Amino acid sequence: MRIIARLDVKNNFVIKGINLEGLRKIGEIKNITKKYYNEKIDELLIMDSVASLYGRNNLFNFIKGISKEIFVPITLGGGIRTLFDIEKALNSGADKVSINSQALLEPKFLQKATQNFGESTIVVSIEAKKIAPKTWEPYKFCGRERTNINLIEWLNIIQDFGCGEILLTSIDKEGTETGFDLSLLNSIYNKINKPLIISGGCGKLEDIKYIYENYKDTSVALASVLHYDKLNIKKIKDLIN
Repeated sequence: MRIIARLDVKNNFVIKGINLEGLRKIGEIKNITKKYYNEKIDELLIMDSVASLYGRNNLFNFIKGISKEIFVPITLGGGIRTLFDIEKALNSGADKVSINSQALLEPKFLQKATQNFGESTIVVSIEAKKIAPKTWEPYKFCGRERTNINLIEWLNIIQDFGCGEILLTSIDKEGTETGFDLSLLNSIYNKINKPLIISGGCGKLEDIKYIYENYKDTSVALASVLHYDKLNIKKIKDLIN
């Protein structure tokens, strides 16, 4: 299991909300990334939270600077719409890119991306919301817009077109600190043949331990519990090592 710090960013500040809404500033991105690196985080997931909405990613220069000081894998997401965007992200120092909205708008973009840069470079981000009993839907534009696509069908499409990993965020649980969305996870777990990262809802060490013990090849992306110092990276690692 990899312990991944998730940083949602707007105007160079790390922000956090509940259910992807009501966003508040946590602190400057540079200070927070260095803090987690010094505490021995496994990976960093840095998401420009308004990039898809405005059609741009403002983090390339930041990644270029920070990658000279931080030596863990960095995944950059938000506003990745073209092969040039992927190339720019990788040249800036990112190891992987996370793609959500553009994949939903143009699924074959994933195929082009993996053919040009390799599957290991491409993370497909899914922001899932429950719309009916045992039924979830992937949302686009940072959880703002419905797609009217069934989550299971979407998982089949992205795995056919290719990706290295799947980042699954529960919109319903995101920021609540009430535990991971196990009903969502159980609904898709046996249908995934890629490494899975689950995000949204972690509130205590036991939440991570349960994932570690019950879901093989699944990692966790943590935000609130790290940002508000409710969990310590060392204690998390002691728990699973």
